[in-house]
Amino acid sequence: MSYRKLEVWALARELSVDIHRMSLRDLPRFEMYEVGQQIRRSAKSIRANIVEGYGRRRYKQEFIRFLVFASSSCDETIDHLETLFETKSLTDQTIYDALSKRLKMLGRKLTLFIQSVERGHRT
Repeated sequence: MSYRKLEVWALARELSVDIHRMSLRDLPRFEMYEVGQQIRRSAKSIRANIVEGYGRRRYKQEFIRFLVFASSSCDETIDHLETLFETKSLTDQTIYDALSKRLKMLGRKLTLFIQSVERGHRT
């Protein structure tokens, strides 16, 4: 099996691409280098940590540690998105709602995946 078959990775991948596009298309120019850059990094960190953890899956605690990093990056991305919306840098309510909903769903799925690995880990 490959990390590419993990649902959490597929969701993180889609979100990182959509957040990257949103940050370049829907934010003011000055924000591209401030919170725009931070949200791109944190979104990409979610998927990267899933991949790195999967690469270390032989070692249960290492796998879990990187999945927790992914979950933390998801929380960070949610916070950056909220900041952009609260400061009116992101003004499109539809985009905000859709990304927020998907990030929260990914966060729940990561939590469930971590619990699953904790209960019954196999390499």
